[in-house]
Amino acid sequence: MQYDLVIIGAGPGGYDCAVQAAALGLRTALVERDALGGTCLNRGCVPTKLMLGATASIEELQAQAKVKIAQGHIDVDWSALHSRKEKLLAGSRKAMAAKLKTTGVDLYEGHARVLGPGRVEVSAETASVVLEGTDLVLATGCRPSSFPGLTPDGDAVLDSDAFLALPEMPKSLIVVGAGFIGLEMAQVAHRMGAQIHLFDALDRVAAYEDPEVSKTLQSVFRRWKWKVKTGVKVASVVTENAAAVLTLEDGTRVEAEKALIAVGRRPNTEELGLDNLDVELRGPGWVVVDDHLRATEHVYALGDVNGRIQLAHAASDQARYLARLLAGKIDTPYASGPVPSVLYGSPECLRVGVMAEELESQGKACRVTSSPWAANPIAQAHAATQGFVKVVWHDDRVVGITAVGHDASRFAAAATIMVRDAWTRQQAEELIFAHPTLDEALMHALLDE
Repeated sequence: MQYDLVIIGAGPGGYDCAVQAAALGLRTALVERDALGGTCLNRGCVPTKLMLGATASIEELQAQAKVKIAQGHIDVDWSALHSRKEKLLAGSRKAMAAKLKTTGVDLYEGHARVLGPGRVEVSAETASVVLEGTDLVLATGCRPSSFPGLTPDGDAVLDSDAFLALPEMPKSLIVVGAGFIGLEMAQVAHRMGAQIHLFDALDRVAAYEDPEVSKTLQSVFRRWKWKVKTGVKVASVVTENAAAVLTLEDGTRVEAEKALIAVGRRPNTEELGLDNLDVELRGPGWVVVDDHLRATEHVYALGDVNGRIQLAHAASDQARYLARLLAGKIDTPYASGPVPSVLYGSPECLRVGVMAEELESQGKACRVTSSPWAANPIAQAHAATQGFVKVVWHDDRVVGITAVGHDASRFAAAATIMVRDAWTRQQAEELIFAHPTLDEALMHALLDE
């Protein structure tokens, strides 16, 4: 079969690239070996948020109980939640398949292997077909990673995929890795009553966020009575007598019902036949691309697999760029602008742009203004007043915004626009912020009131 464009991987990036490329007139084939939507829809962002959303009322009630406003108990039916999750995900996949059909994208289900420039073999259970395309886009994403001694066994030691498929939450959980994946999943287990034991080799939780964000999170986790140890090295996590047993390098042992290994992710580039192309790989298999997301002549890579940034919306942005590039609508290098990131849960963390620590390490002068969450009436209404908003200024323009607190993600778009357009104080003064809203916390940080 002959195509203008063959895309391998139907996650957020591959799917969006296929839909837009077809809309721009390119005859497009999309290959997926598993399920439409990739990791994000099926085993990552979306199911995690469904679990956090379903258990949010537990956290809300506990917050109100702490200020002696309410009391009671909320029981979440885990089995019903799983059923609803599967129903919603199936509905999303069905809608995606329908969209591909209406836009004229040919979907091939099976394992893709590159035979050489412009040729991809797709093998399914009963048959195989060879696709020929002018251009090839690799959008194969990534999967949970592990290290020696920290290999999930599918029994008591789990990766994030297995955690999301648990038929019930454990009464105790070891989490190795205090990044976004580990922290979000730990909060789900915590809300369901699990005792959390959190470990990380770095010196603080959410170590790539602003240090004050990490400090706030650690304060919250202490209040929740989590057992948190940072700056420690884990020697092994294994299943013993149906339980998870963690051993630190100093010999300390910790036991829990289950363990979650969340130490990062690695690219899905094995068995793709990339050795048949002039493609450079680095590290565990990230595809090296130039400033047009090109790996080699007529071969491109987008999203997690190129190792630039592991966020679904970043992959989608790269996808839209590539579709326009390959359709001949643009020829400029790829430039994403500021990419917002959010740690979900309670509290939430939002970050966009550069932080003060980054600028200072580069020898650049900056100014920081901030506002406490405690002063915000919406945060007060939800009895969730811990946190702050911080604005980073360089040459009297906004270059970074970070926040930690109740529903901080609500002003992600506004913060991204402000950083993208390098707002001045005058622009902030000219914008009317509704009252009462969480947005006012951002306003006060901008105006330093």
